[in-house]
Amino acid sequence: MKINDLQPKQGSRQNTKRVGRGLGSGKGKTCGVGQKGQKARSGVAINGYEGGQMPLYKRLPKRGFTNIFGKKYATISLARLQEALDKKMIDAKGTIDVDALASAKVIKHKRDGVRLLGNGELKTKVTLKIAGATKSAVAAVEKAGGKVDIIEAETKGPRHKGKDADAKRAAAKEKGTAKKPKK
Repeated sequence: MKINDLQPKQGSRQNTKRVGRGLGSGKGKTCGVGQKGQKARSGVAINGYEGGQMPLYKRLPKRGFTNIFGKKYATISLARLQEALDKKMIDAKGTIDVDALASAKVIKHKRDGVRLLGNGELKTKVTLKIAGATKSAVAAVEKAGGKVDIIEAETKGPRHKGKDADAKRAAAKEKGTAKKPKK
């Protein structure tokens, strides 16, 4: 067989329908888009429009809400941590934190911190400095002779001004220079 003998499978490739080639072609004159109007033009996107009838997405009830103060944690299991320690991706002697896990590519994204889950088994003694851990995960780390330090993640919500603002407000209140609330 030669390269010039190669052909695609019968019926797998079809030519596109040529439009605007006369009335006898079946796609002549208006080329299958009808007469005038918005849909006859290019760049049309009327998604969800039902001809003036109340669209389905507006008829269905709303459910739940999005917590703007909620945190997204990167999760790691004990089994994944042990696997990374066995492969020497992470140094067990040092403190393991978010940066160490991210640089070793054990987690993809740092997000708001790392949360340790208790699935799997840990055999190595490690010191972890992370945002959260389940009770079973903490118990497993301590059983292996390690330690888990839970650190507070910073609140990034739109209405929270941080601990510095709270401290300034308290100091101003003591001095008597605090702003009076507007009525």
